[in-house]
Amino acid sequence: MRILRPLTSKATYRRWVYLVLGGAISVPYILFAAVAVPSLLPFVTTLGRATVVGGLLTLAVLAGTAFLPAVHVLESTAVRELLDDPVPDAPAKPHTRPGRRRAAAMFVLHVVTGCIVSFFSLAAPVAIGLSVSAVFTGRLFQTDQGDQVSVPTGWVSVWLPLAFGFALVLLVYAVGVVGALLRRIAIVLLGTTAADRIARLERRTEQLAERNRLARELHDSVGHALSVVTIQAGAARRTLRTDPDFTERALTAIEESARTALGDLDHVLGLLREETAGRAPQPTLTALPALLETTRLAGTAITADIGGDLAAVPPVVSREVYRILQECLTNAVRHAGRVPVTVVVGVAAHELAARVGNPLGAGTGRTGGGRGLRGMAERVAVLGGELSAGPVGERWEVVVRVPWGTGR
Repeated sequence: MRILRPLTSKATYRRWVYLVLGGAISVPYILFAAVAVPSLLPFVTTLGRATVVGGLLTLAVLAGTAFLPAVHVLESTAVRELLDDPVPDAPAKPHTRPGRRRAAAMFVLHVVTGCIVSFFSLAAPVAIGLSVSAVFTGRLFQTDQGDQVSVPTGWVSVWLPLAFGFALVLLVYAVGVVGALLRRIAIVLLGTTAADRIARLERRTEQLAERNRLARELHDSVGHALSVVTIQAGAARRTLRTDPDFTERALTAIEESARTALGDLDHVLGLLREETAGRAPQPTLTALPALLETTRLAGTAITADIGGDLAAVPPVVSREVYRILQECLTNAVRHAGRVPVTVVVGVAAHELAARVGNPLGAGTGRTGGGRGLRGMAERVAVLGGELSAGPVGERWEVVVRVPWGTGR
């Protein structure tokens, strides 16, 4: 029967545990009130006023501790496990100030109602035991003044344990009602608001942006190194017996490229593990000559024209443009074949311009892929610059322009 369902429902007893937990948490605050009220008597002349002031002071302490992060975690866990998870998408710790205030209000309500329900939960079995004993002894309980409340013995007093047993049943129903009410209140107070959802979306966007950045780092650095290693390893295999000097240069290029790739990989893995100390710094344009030399060792003829002070370029611009040039050289080595590459970099007062070009090779116009160009476009977009890439006559050219400072 539906009317008896609260007596047999597991949800009722989980909610009872939730309320009893609130009563257990209230014990330190009750002890605080027991200490505070006598301490106020020298300043407040009557016991009634001292009790009111002490109660208000205790509520203030309860409200203050409700803002502790550990309390938020405790309350959200209790609601999730004992109130049937009414807000499954709610964070364990709210990230906004209104969210923290609502979580604190839920904790205060939990403790106050739990204290009341726990009192009756402890009193009910004691009252039932005394009423059963009173049927035989005639003594129900004794007052503070020493007076005894007596009842007739025998069958005439059997109604007492029945009445207290009925009161226990009513307590179970009350627990179900209070628990259901608190569950509804939890949906309102702990549910995600528009501000919480916006904050969550912002954090998710930051995580995705970081993942995309790390993917670009791996694609540009490790991809370049593997391209050089593949080409040089093939060349070294073919000339191992006929040209030992070239083989040695090829193995040197493989060693340098692999060492650089390992350093970049270690840096990216450190970011993924949220480790910042002891990680190699990101390469900047000051490392461009070494990059050009490594690519030359791969058998690619490079003509470079670098103008301006590369060290004067802002670090963020320098790092991103270095990766763009690295990707351009990787594409030239991988897709155009053994063709000459031209690299032009110019640094002005508040602007950097770079151009990388090579004759169209057999693999330049291949379809598919596109991660490299997309990664370069993303880097330039972040910097607020411009990028163009594509065939110009019989050549493939990538042109980058990045302003900064007052040059924007």
